[in-house]
Amino acid sequence: MATNYALTHATATAELAPRLTVAEEVAKFVRTKPLGAAGAAIILAMMAVAGFAEPLAPYDPYRGDYGLQFARPSADHWFGTDEFGRDILSRIMYGARIALFVGFTASFAGCTLGGLLGVISAYYGGKVDLLLERLMDILLAFPQLILALAIASILGPSVQNVVIAISIPVIPRAARVVRATALSVKENVYVEAVSALGASRPRVILQHIVPNVMAPYIIILTAQLGGAILAEAALSYLGLGTAEPTPSWGLMLSGSAPSYAEKAPWIGLFPGIAISLGVFGFNLFGDSLRDALDPKLRGR
Repeated sequence: MATNYALTHATATAELAPRLTVAEEVAKFVRTKPLGAAGAAIILAMMAVAGFAEPLAPYDPYRGDYGLQFARPSADHWFGTDEFGRDILSRIMYGARIALFVGFTASFAGCTLGGLLGVISAYYGGKVDLLLERLMDILLAFPQLILALAIASILGPSVQNVVIAISIPVIPRAARVVRATALSVKENVYVEAVSALGASRPRVILQHIVPNVMAPYIIILTAQLGGAILAEAALSYLGLGTAEPTPSWGLMLSGSAPSYAEKAPWIGLFPGIAISLGVFGFNLFGDSLRDALDPKLRGR
C-alpha cells in the first residue's frame, strides 16, 4: 500500500510540475553543462562558417596565384597561402562544408539504420535477433577506421563513397546501444497491451518502441559526429576521400603539407587546428548531452 501511495504521489507530482520552455531548457543546459555549451558554440560557429562561406571567405578557394606561393600569414592572408598561392583561410571555411556534410550524413545514416536494426532485433528476438547480432559481431570485429578504409578503397575516392564508408562501421555500435534499451521497453505493460489489442508489429515498433529509444539514439548520434569528421579527414589525407581542388581539411594536410613542414608550416597547422577544434566541440557537446539525457547520470 505504501509503495503504491508513493508511486501515485510521485506520478502526480511529475504531472503537476511545470514544463520548461525551450529557452529555459537551453538556459539550464548552459548553466549546468558549461563545457557542453562551449562545444555547442563551436558547432554553431562551424555551421555559420560553412553556411556563409561565400560572403565570409576573403578569396576564391579554388583560384591560385603563383606569385603568392607560400605567403606567410599577414593582414592580406591571415592563414597564409599554400603551394598554389591559394588562401588557406578561405579553403578552411569551405572545407567546413565537407566536414559537416560528411559528419552529419554518415552519422545520421549509420545511427538510423543501426537503431532500426537494434529495435527489430530486440522486438522479434529468436532467430532474427541471433542473426542480426552475429552480423553486428562481424562488423565490430574490425576497428572503425580500418573498416572505413577498406570500404573506401573498394568503392573509390568520392564524397558519396566516404559517407558510405564511414556510416557502415557506425551501424553495429548504434544497434547495440538501441537494442539494449529496446529490450527493456519491450517488456513494458503498454507494449503488451497494444499487441493484445491487435496492433500490427510495425505499428508497435514505430509508435511505441521507437519513440522510447530516442534518448540513446541521440546520444550515440552526437557521439559519432566527431569521429565521423575525423574519419573523413583521415580518408582524405590518405587519398580516399575528396580530390583536388575540392577544399577538404584532410586533403589540405596531405600533398605538399608534409614536404614543406619547415618552409611553410602554416599549410598543415591551421587545417589541423580546424579538425581538432571541430572534433573537440562535438565530443564536448556529445558528452554533456549524454549526461543530460541519461537518467542514471543526471544527478552527477
